[in-house]
Amino acid sequence: MDVRTYAEKISFYNKLTKEEQNTVLENVSLKTYKKGEMIHSCTGSCLGLIYVIEGDIRVSIISEEGREITLYRLSKGDTCVISAACVLHEIRFESGMTATSDTTLLILNSKALARLMASNPEVKSYSYEIATRRFSAALFVLQEIIFARMDTRLARFLLEQADDAGEIRMTQEKIAESINSAREVVARMLRQFVIDDLVELKRGLIVIKDEEGLEDLL
Repeated sequence: MDVRTYAEKISFYNKLTKEEQNTVLENVSLKTYKKGEMIHSCTGSCLGLIYVIEGDIRVSIISEEGREITLYRLSKGDTCVISAACVLHEIRFESGMTATSDTTLLILNSKALARLMASNPEVKSYSYEIATRRFSAALFVLQEIIFARMDTRLARFLLEQADDAGEIRMTQEKIAESINSAREVVARMLRQFVIDDLVELKRGLIVIKDEEGLEDLL
């Protein structure tokens, strides 16, 4: 793979000076991770800015009791700087990143990112903008967990994930992980949705029968 091709996809790359672009090219690397592999942990070293070339990432926090909460996900074309919190000094955000499929990342190391932020206001602005987006996503999830009823959370997720045919091809365990619940709770709520004639359950497939009914739960 040509790192320049992917480096140019980072939004601020074309706003850099030639010297700054060289700094990027000299300090980026490609790294691959297998499904289930930890990419970054709150106790690990500062990774830097990441750009997802292929794959999917789950960003989560883990409580002292061992409960894991999914804050948001990253997929192909997404950028994240939460793994560079050591550079964003105003930010204290201890989270972990796990590859949920085989994943390839372009990584700009934290030292180079810090230099670029100091020399180019576009880079600093972009980095904080991305961090703000991720914080907003994480805050929404936490609000859902604290305030939203389980049927509301599940209904919203099904509506968001359904394809044009109103189908969701996902296991109950995967759904539970995505909405930060237990598989047993999701299974029980889906059975209630079936009783209410909102959905139909098939093997590895959920079919929405009453979209308006689900929307009424929101």
